[in-house]
Amino acid sequence: MKNLFYKMRLFFAIALLVGVLFPASVSFAKDAIHKPITKELIRLVEQNPEIEMLLTTSLAEAKKVNPDKKTNPAQTLSDYYAYLDSAVELIPMEVLKDPSNLLREQIMQSLCYFYFLIDQPLPSLEDKGLYNNTIQYYEPFSTWTRNFAKAWGLFLDTEASWNQTTYQGFYDDPRFGLQEKWYEPASNWKTFNDFFSKYLQSPAQRPIASPGDPAVITAPADSVPQGTWSIDKDSRIEVDGGLKVKMTRFYSVKDLLSDDSPYKDVFANGVLTHTFLDVNDYHRYHFAVGGTIKEKKIIQQNVSLEVVWNESKGKYAPIDSMGWQFTQTRGYVVMDTGKFGLVALIPMGMAQVSSVNFEGNVRPGITHTKGDMLGNFLFGGSDFIMLFQDKAGFEITAQKTKEAANKSYKHLLMGEAYGVMNGH
Repeated sequence: MKNLFYKMRLFFAIALLVGVLFPASVSFAKDAIHKPITKELIRLVEQNPEIEMLLTTSLAEAKKVNPDKKTNPAQTLSDYYAYLDSAVELIPMEVLKDPSNLLREQIMQSLCYFYFLIDQPLPSLEDKGLYNNTIQYYEPFSTWTRNFAKAWGLFLDTEASWNQTTYQGFYDDPRFGLQEKWYEPASNWKTFNDFFSKYLQSPAQRPIASPGDPAVITAPADSVPQGTWSIDKDSRIEVDGGLKVKMTRFYSVKDLLSDDSPYKDVFANGVLTHTFLDVNDYHRYHFAVGGTIKEKKIIQQNVSLEVVWNESKGKYAPIDSMGWQFTQTRGYVVMDTGKFGLVALIPMGMAQVSSVNFEGNVRPGITHTKGDMLGNFLFGGSDFIMLFQDKAGFEITAQKTKEAANKSYKHLLMGEAYGVMNGH
């Protein structure tokens, strides 16, 4: 009997010691089957009750907006973790698996759903100085979203992300342009990112408008121009959602170029324009002007997207508002064009694009010709901002669509005429 009592005391002592030394052992066993990026979020949630509350609330709000489990399967934390496990190794064509949808639409739905879950307005995040009061902009969760984008990007760099079936799916969707013979041989593509950052077959596939005329601005990428915005004398840009000054909201050039850029104030009284790349567009970007590089920088910030659920159409829709760009991962080069002054070229990540890459010869002091390659994005939709000084006298010349003459510009191919610098 004494021996049994001794063994029981020893058992409980060991159990207590294990509990003290390894308090997370039960949790670790529970999440051992999850992918590393999911485990990273689980640890963040377990160690940060505020993040757990915000994420749980965001998922609950998303469920209120769209309670359908088929189109919104991640309605609890455990559902969300399971969803992340699959999402981080998703080949972008293997989404809704609905043959009635074009591939481009399926990919957009996949991207939008990820952000819909974390783009729900949360009252507790109001007055926090965030771009929007949603958890995707709130640290440390926003750091995790960047890490997720990088983890997915690493998978898309592996050969497991690319096969003949995947290639055929993109080939069969005419929006991706593979039937146009624009691009390098498909045999060069060993991974999804090889395909997504593909090169043109030759420069002749994207002729440069007026190559000998420095006044003509060309489209930096296959994209849809979104318009122009004035920059005031204090280098502020009037934008919905920006800093409120006398009932008007502004962002500033320094929000784009960073506060320590020596060029943050040189675009006062100038113009901002931006153009949007869709997921099916050629995702290498080129110099829209010729000149000498004065400054180059990459800024790692948010990887986010504003999304709404369109119940009548049964799908998610991104909101392409002006303003989100000021908080996104981006790069920029400031060019000296000579007669027309300085121009800033700013490729902008969006959604799962956390990778903004410049070519090796893009360095301060190097002179480039209009149409030269500037860099590339990896997976997702993207944006491209250009800033012009007042002396440039920039005017957009891209044509608007007949269907919505006051709302939308026509899609441009890289190298087509985008605008003109009239000079002053």
